[in-house]
Amino acid sequence: MELGLYTFGDVHPEAPTGRGREGEERVRHLIEEIELADQVGLDVFGLGEHHRPDYVASAPAMILAAAASRTKNITLTSAVTVLSSDDPVRVFQQFATLDLISNGRAEIMAGRGSFIESFPLFGYDLEDYDQLFAEKLDLLLAIRAGEKVTWAGEKRAPINGRGVYPRPLNDPLPVWIAVGGTPQSVARAGALGLPVALAIIGGEPARYAPLFDLYREAARRAGQDAAKLKTSINVHGFIADTTETAADQFYGPQAEVMNRIGRERGWGPTNRSHFNQAIGPNGNLFLGDPETVAEKIVRHQRIFRNDRFLLQMAIGLMPHDQIMRGIELYGTKVAPLVRAALAEDAQQAETA
Repeated sequence: MELGLYTFGDVHPEAPTGRGREGEERVRHLIEEIELADQVGLDVFGLGEHHRPDYVASAPAMILAAAASRTKNITLTSAVTVLSSDDPVRVFQQFATLDLISNGRAEIMAGRGSFIESFPLFGYDLEDYDQLFAEKLDLLLAIRAGEKVTWAGEKRAPINGRGVYPRPLNDPLPVWIAVGGTPQSVARAGALGLPVALAIIGGEPARYAPLFDLYREAARRAGQDAAKLKTSINVHGFIADTTETAADQFYGPQAEVMNRIGRERGWGPTNRSHFNQAIGPNGNLFLGDPETVAEKIVRHQRIFRNDRFLLQMAIGLMPHDQIMRGIELYGTKVAPLVRAALAEDAQQAETA
């Protein structure tokens, strides 16, 4: 199983030092975090696209390209690209370029987006939310399939035999579908034979496991090659030297973000009691000392049979030094424990 991180590049929503200075510091820290993740042997780093004052990464491919020149092995992916409000030609060109810069380490994680700011920003009607994603995903896959593209839809001008360049080194360029728990989205990814990443930010993670069964069944019915199907769970959490330290460091920034977003969406406020429940064995937060987090990752892999696990540690205004320590522990302590446990599981399965 691949182990990695993802973030949205959080900044102060009111930028007391100025938007430019705030952004410069966060981007610089982001690149340092990606570089460290590569150095400690993590497999994947994802950066999500947002168009809000509380996030710096409206153009993930550019930040990932900067990180590509300072890393050697780690896969660099969006998490996610809001495909519905972007142009698939430009998305492909940007990530194909990233793939060339990184020597074949780029991926696209495409989604409909959990925020809606990009739709009016780029002139799209939210009434077309589902149709935009379906059409643009179809075009993106057509571009990926061959350099000469002929395509027609309702929400974008047609393309008649035009070439799309550059072409990636890693051909075909990996495209994942990011979902938030909607069965139809999971089934569509399976029917298309595309890897699927499931975001779990509330409730008991095990309750979401049937979605992967649905994904695999939809792929089987569509005649997709089961060997090509991949799954990921993307969750929140934090790692520190002790579980008490991890909880104390993570609770404040994470709660501030969840409450701020909750006020926008009509959620009730969170509190420390909710948080303590979420960090328990069956909760949605993967938080604690390395042994605690490793055990929880392994236990959920046995439930989900997922091929990838991505952890969002940099949530809200987490201090950079705490994030760096968390990444160090993830790569040097958690990852070896997880890999050893899963290797033992595989060996037992072979001899059973």
